[in-house]
Amino acid sequence: MNPFRSLLNTRLWPLILKEVRQILKNRQIIFLLLFPPTIQLLVFGFALNPEVTGLSLGIVDYSHGSASREFVAALVANDVFVVETFPPSESALAQQVRTGKISTGLVIPPDFEQRLTAGQWVDVQVLIDGVDANTAGIARGYMQQLISRYGQTLNQLEQVPVAVAVRFLYNPGLLSSWFFVPGVIGIVLTLTGSLVSSSTVIREKDVGTLEQLLMTPAAGWEILAAKIVPLFGLLMGDVLLASALGWLVFGLPFRGSYLLFLALSAVYVFVCIGIGILLATLARNQQQVILTSFFFNVPLIQLSGAIAPIESMPTFFRLLSFFDPLRHYVTIARSLILKGVGLTVLWPEVALLIGFALLLLGVSIGRFRAQLN
Repeated sequence: MNPFRSLLNTRLWPLILKEVRQILKNRQIIFLLLFPPTIQLLVFGFALNPEVTGLSLGIVDYSHGSASREFVAALVANDVFVVETFPPSESALAQQVRTGKISTGLVIPPDFEQRLTAGQWVDVQVLIDGVDANTAGIARGYMQQLISRYGQTLNQLEQVPVAVAVRFLYNPGLLSSWFFVPGVIGIVLTLTGSLVSSSTVIREKDVGTLEQLLMTPAAGWEILAAKIVPLFGLLMGDVLLASALGWLVFGLPFRGSYLLFLALSAVYVFVCIGIGILLATLARNQQQVILTSFFFNVPLIQLSGAIAPIESMPTFFRLLSFFDPLRHYVTIARSLILKGVGLTVLWPEVALLIGFALLLLGVSIGRFRAQLN
């Protein structure tokens, strides 16, 4: 028997036609099937670039001579490094690396020009933020290559090349797990928090229990609070589990305050719950929630710097990443876990994270209460 004819004679073919007709009639599903993949392909095609350019560089020049200026000009000629600051001392330079203002620091000794003129070796010091092991390794490679090229130029002038002493801060072993695990904690919270909270709300719509809740004497805010509080407790359990695994399995140092880490993670949990409730108010069923979550969550993850370094993105996407709450949470987590900084350094990121939490919760709660009414 012809397999195609047997397929037509079974009940499978009418079911396939029914599903196709339902998809074609649902404009929202058509939109989700066409528009998000296109945008995501464009975003990821530009953002996921293995080349790192525009690394921020701070320079302490104790020499202040023509030779040191030529040396700096050779380092920034190919746009791999961009000079951001000229701190007055090495301690100020190290503080800027610690606070994340710059990713690389260069110290030129006072006798730089004299030693070059005398044909002697010159030691320059390079400080690299080792929190992002991938970017730190690339920065070291670029720096050594550029200095080696500069040394070859000096050899042609019968002078002795420059020697480099590189010291990695906060992640001396350049362990990639120390960079990725704090970002993965943020990713897990984003995916789990948004999907669980959206599924909880949308399930009420699917089974019709939301109408039953409206018939009870409970007020709208009580219904909503009853949904948020258990979700918050469960997601904070995920934070405790993830941080415990990071410490036990990957050896994360947790140099900062763990209580501050938990408090700021709680703020981000509210961000994730706000995203989930907002998705539930935008969707009509669980299938649409899942499709919509991919449209929101995947760009949040890719633009956050949790996986790919933000330095590898074009300028437009670097600016766009400032509107990504996950980026600010990942920065906070890495700074607390690896650098041990406090609120005096992290307050801009904390303020933005709190702002995102209030905005998303406010919008999602407003939409949910409107649907209850």
